[in-house]
Amino acid sequence: MIDLKQIDNTWTLFLDRDGVINHEKHLDYIHTWDEFTFYEGAKEAIAVFAETFHHIVVVTNQKGIGKGVTKLEDLNLIHKNMIAAIEANGGRIDAVYFCPDLDNDSPNRKPNPGMGLQAVQDFSDIDLSKAIMIGNTLSDMQFGRNLGVHNIFLPTTRPEVDLNDERIDAVYNSLIDFANDLKNQL
Repeated sequence: MIDLKQIDNTWTLFLDRDGVINHEKHLDYIHTWDEFTFYEGAKEAIAVFAETFHHIVVVTNQKGIGKGVTKLEDLNLIHKNMIAAIEANGGRIDAVYFCPDLDNDSPNRKPNPGMGLQAVQDFSDIDLSKAIMIGNTLSDMQFGRNLGVHNIFLPTTRPEVDLNDERIDAVYNSLIDFANDLKNQL
């Protein structure tokens, strides 16, 4: 379990994108900004996180790029518009890391920790013992374990996942549920 009272502005928050910040497309990818839809409360939640966490980092596998079905310029526009919408609501994203690799053995493809390690390299004050990963898959939870951080699971798209899995430290229905719980502890 994660002691929310311990979280302060020395902590880092890692967020998956699809299925966490925005609705995931079943068996497909978000190819363009027009297909990107924030979850209700996600922008407001990230505004709460911006008041609490020192760094907020998005880590997202984007196989659509590697397969050639999503254009890199479209992905960049999605992230630019996502960040602008979050900032317009009082939040912030400090960095977005994505992995287009198709090979599951790629060091940057979740569950491998490469994107998180890149964030540590880019932000030398990240302390992984004071970091949380929020994701909606067991791959995200394994990424968190491989990185050595706490894990929060959102069962937004994978209701079949065993919530007692040892890689899951806490479960919330949505980002805003976690943000509200965090706000009430501070």
